[in-house]
Amino acid sequence: MELALRRPIVGRMDSALIFFSGRYFYLAVMLTGVAGMTLARTDGSASNQVHGSDRAFAVKAARGGKAEVEMGKLAADMATKPEVKEFGKQMADDHTKANEDLNSAAGKVGLDLPKEMSSKQTAEYEKLKRLTGDAFDREYVRMMATDHAQDVNEFEKEIRSGKNDQIKGFASRTLPVIQGHLDKIKTIQAEMLPKKGSK
Repeated sequence: MELALRRPIVGRMDSALIFFSGRYFYLAVMLTGVAGMTLARTDGSASNQVHGSDRAFAVKAARGGKAEVEMGKLAADMATKPEVKEFGKQMADDHTKANEDLNSAAGKVGLDLPKEMSSKQTAEYEKLKRLTGDAFDREYVRMMATDHAQDVNEFEKEIRSGKNDQIKGFASRTLPVIQGHLDKIKTIQAEMLPKKGSK
């Protein structure tokens, strides 16, 4: 039964005025609710729901992971010591998998990540590429020891303080891999130090 009251109730949806009364009231309420949910999904994109510190960590991890892959390939090709060459190959393989994991996690929250190294990392790569022999091995090992020590600290911080479950999950899965890399490269670095009594 249509109500006698004809004074319009005005609702706004997508900038259009909708006039309704009586039996159309409940339909209008339902439509307004659906429109509100649609607008919320459109305006509040998933990437905007990622906390700033999570986003910064993910961006840095993406660039760092790319650098580890490219420098690892370089070491696998140019290193002279077998253990350094093997480590470089492991870096390329492990960080390729980690990068895929990170991109999958970021994709689930609508976060686009860089696909290239930073300008600083590119400069370090070019510097490394110009070295040969023992100088290359030592510089690569030094860089990996420094980078992985920093990475362990940053991944631990993300696990402790991160807000986004997807990004934190990536950090938790990847930290043991990075810690293993750090332990291995520190062993290689120690073996490269001059032995006592050697000239």
